[in-house]
Amino acid sequence: MPLKTVIGLMSGTSMDGIDAALLRTDGIARVEPLAFLTIPYDDAFRAALRGCLGGIGPVEAVERALTDAHADAVARLLAQAGVAASAVDLIGFHGHTIHHAPDHRRTWQIGDGARLAAATGIAVVNDFRSADVAAGGQGAPLVPLFHRALADGLPRPLAVLNIGGVANVTWIGDGGIGDGGIGNEGIGSHQVIACDTGPGNALIDDWVLRHGGGRYDADGALAAAGAVNADALAALLAHPYFALPTPKSLDRDAFDPAPVAGLSLADGAATLTAFTAESVARIVPHLPAAPVRWLVCGGGRRNATLMAMLADRLGVPVAAVESVGWDGDALEAQAFGYLAVRSRLGLPLSEPATTGVPVPMTGGRFHPLAA
Repeated sequence: MPLKTVIGLMSGTSMDGIDAALLRTDGIARVEPLAFLTIPYDDAFRAALRGCLGGIGPVEAVERALTDAHADAVARLLAQAGVAASAVDLIGFHGHTIHHAPDHRRTWQIGDGARLAAATGIAVVNDFRSADVAAGGQGAPLVPLFHRALADGLPRPLAVLNIGGVANVTWIGDGGIGDGGIGNEGIGSHQVIACDTGPGNALIDDWVLRHGGGRYDADGALAAAGAVNADALAALLAHPYFALPTPKSLDRDAFDPAPVAGLSLADGAATLTAFTAESVARIVPHLPAAPVRWLVCGGGRRNATLMAMLADRLGVPVAAVESVGWDGDALEAQAFGYLAVRSRLGLPLSEPATTGVPVPMTGGRFHPLAA
């Protein structure tokens, strides 16, 4: 299968900014990263975007601004890499999730694919989740098949944990690409399982922001200075989500932080950090076998207190994905470039064991360049 030069764009639930990755891939087993950058959102736009969560507020205006910001990210990435737009085959444009309610067969990622194609001169695939949700899947996570491609050759069972605003895990068992019966790249039984584990950074970030501690808990310093409140943690963990089998997914604001309301800044940060770590540990009994290793990507891997809590609760090696040569900042953006190629090939973006969709499901909406 020939390699395509693609750009993947991601605006995650943490609302930090835009991740843009340039790579070459066949959409199956080969991934060659080329360049990456992050462009932070300014405070005003971040506030406007936050105001649209739930599908309220000036969504159309924010969508236009978001799309134009992504076009600027593409231009900057290409300039950094010294690559012409004409040399790029496709953009995978995730957009930004402002509402996710798969049990009601509803998911909404804002971002105008046609506008982005016109602005960049590159064809675009966007709207990656809707087909999965319409078919009865959870629509998330969508990165597991990309994780599978990257993890070829690593010891298994392996867990890849992405800690963004929400945390999600990909469990990869024995078997490689081509071991099953889906087209030319089938999967073995239970080879890949995925789900959202629970909160990631969102509750911690929101807590710190509301209490004047900045936008996030840098390096987990606030949590390290605080004490976990056992009663508040137990109340948070009583949420029915944790008893559900995999696959399952969450909206960014699925959890009510009320149990920590009376705590100090540091104790609240410690308790919410423990909530994220414990929710990850609680997924292990739902997996076919305990992972021998956890690789962590996303902003949460920079939180030393969270990483220590994870290692303590999981009892096996836990390390940032850089330990195996991956770029933990770039992975999600790379994934949507990879998925864009899969979309154009008609290959699955999700499987029954990754999103709960009844059958392997392709997806995405293609926006060619205007004639």
